[in-house]
Amino acid sequence: MLAELRFLPVHLASSANQPRPGDTAGQLRALFHPPAGRLELGSEWPAELRGLWIHDPSTVLRGAVMAFESQHGLAMDGAASTALWRALLAARFHRQFNTAGYNYAVATEASPETFTLYHNGHVVLRSAANTGIGGRGTAAGTYPVYERLRSQTMQGTNPDGSHYADFVQWVAYFNGGDAVHYIPRASYGSPQSLGCIELPYAAAEQAWGYLTYGTLVTVL
Repeated sequence: MLAELRFLPVHLASSANQPRPGDTAGQLRALFHPPAGRLELGSEWPAELRGLWIHDPSTVLRGAVMAFESQHGLAMDGAASTALWRALLAARFHRQFNTAGYNYAVATEASPETFTLYHNGHVVLRSAANTGIGGRGTAAGTYPVYERLRSQTMQGTNPDGSHYADFVQWVAYFNGGDAVHYIPRASYGSPQSLGCIELPYAAAEQAWGYLTYGTLVTVL
């Protein structure tokens, strides 16, 4: 069902007895007795996302569920609740498909640090980036975007005990207090943040348009 709504970039392979388009009864039966086959990611997607689909599909599914929940006014918890299934079936019945495509981002902590953004299997942005400094590094792993802000003042404590209050823009939180955002720096491409992924202004503005709710961000 989620694959049909295109919140996941997958296609059905090696399937037999698939219901034909317009076969409503057959499609309803397939909900509870799906045809034999497997869902695959296309080769146009990076190895990191294809590896997740094989080894950790629950993370990919959670991001897709959050994307659907955000577009249909549901509590954005990534859980397959009764309310979610009702909304999914209603969306399918009314042909309310996702037309925004599928986005995925990868940040690398290898020097020089980079941030790459994919949309529908194509690279739409590749930029130098800053991640966390030693002792306050950006946690490796894959996380879905759960909050988006045009701008805010981030406040906290520096490693030396002093406090900061930094105005940032184009903010997309993906893991606790870690976010992709713009902050002015003399350079980009090396560890400079306290856990966030920092981008130059133009790159951050472009990335924000694609880092919608549920978009997965992988930190390597």
